[in-house]
Amino acid sequence: MYFQRISKRYYQKFISIFILWSFSLSVLSPVPSYAQPSSSGVLNLPPLGTLMTTTKEFTPLLVKGITIDPKNPLIFEFIIDEGEKNIEAEDLREQSMKLVKYFLAALTVPENEMWVNLSPYEKDRIIPKTFGQTAMGRDLLAQDYILKQLTASLTYPENEIGNRFWQRVYARAYEKFQTTEIPQDTFNKIWIVPDKAVVYEHGNTAFVLESHLKVMLQEDLLA
Repeated sequence: MYFQRISKRYYQKFISIFILWSFSLSVLSPVPSYAQPSSSGVLNLPPLGTLMTTTKEFTPLLVKGITIDPKNPLIFEFIIDEGEKNIEAEDLREQSMKLVKYFLAALTVPENEMWVNLSPYEKDRIIPKTFGQTAMGRDLLAQDYILKQLTASLTYPENEIGNRFWQRVYARAYEKFQTTEIPQDTFNKIWIVPDKAVVYEHGNTAFVLESHLKVMLQEDLLA
């Protein structure tokens, strides 16, 4: 009787979490060699100071839909999109189960605790304790590390892209202030947050047809 009473509430939360979770997955960086744990169980992340480059864009393995059993809210099935790579059956099952664990973590961890933060000014606010005990929290934190490492690499002034970037910055500064000898605040806290989703529901099944993230400065997010 208890499960019957909460089935409707669970279904609504399933759909909400599924949408948010799809957003999170779409931001995962395509650097699988860095995202996988080593034999010691520690993520094999690039050391500090390592210059990184971008990789070719591709579509990874994703969960595209979910079906709920109306008679039992604890029974549900996932619809997996294999992406662009041909995956062996064993690897497909292993990666699919990891995505399912992400979903279950998102279903149980409070929404306001599903975040990671590697700000140098907030060393005591990296990841909520509960979220940090999940594979999803660990992997998102690793992706945040890689994202910052990649950003630093692309803006490195001795590289071609970084050199062009800083030339444009100084040109804009000179155009506005008639000098390049001005203090610059190069630290900006960035949030990657859900933007929108198109979800198709048919019976007890929901499909995410389209999803999009947006990148915001913290002051814009707070505003």
